[in-house]
Amino acid sequence: MNILLVEDEIRLANALGQLLKMQGYQVDIVNSGIEGQDMAETGIYDVVILDRMLPDLDGIELLKTIRAANITTPVIFLTAKDSVSNKIEGLDAGADDYLVKPFDSNELLARVRALSRRSTHLLPDKIITVGKLSLDMQQHTAIYNGIHVTLTPKEAQLLEYLMRNKNQTLRKEQIFDRVWGFEQNADIDNVELYVYYLRRKIHFSDCVISLDTIRGVGYRIKEV
Repeated sequence: MNILLVEDEIRLANALGQLLKMQGYQVDIVNSGIEGQDMAETGIYDVVILDRMLPDLDGIELLKTIRAANITTPVIFLTAKDSVSNKIEGLDAGADDYLVKPFDSNELLARVRALSRRSTHLLPDKIITVGKLSLDMQQHTAIYNGIHVTLTPKEAQLLEYLMRNKNQTLRKEQIFDRVWGFEQNADIDNVELYVYYLRRKIHFSDCVISLDTIRGVGYRIKEV
């Protein structure tokens, strides 16, 4: 499961990220609201954990913006504001849950599990389609012309990110940050390697789409 953590307190963000990774979650951490908005709008996350008080963009405004963009990803607000009116404002802006600092780590994990179940319920098959290619993220399977291709989790995440941003050129660094996040021992050359793996497994020309290399920039999936 992919989690986006938007928290400007570096030490807290790193501690929460480590806690979530120990539970087996794939976690991307950002420390600014603007970057958090950009990443949330990709729609690739199952849960967003969002600090309400960010230095560059208020969490309420960030949440309203992504909801206006039809991003339905469940969001947990983290905040020091504990008044009833603050909670109501957060929930009315589109938050699904509200956790007041300081909080118990086990409570956060329980709330993440609850929202992840809701996310799965909202998107039971989680199938993305571009051209004649469909991607089943539950099964990590690419499907085209009656052919089912089994992908590794990382191959599936890479393909999902490219398909969700079809017709857009994604920078190599951008792809690396989204798919590999802050994983230790991960190398940016993984992007090129895993694009090669996808091309070897999937005949994109048979799917009426292409997986293009944009020299010196990155990669793009587009419909032919």
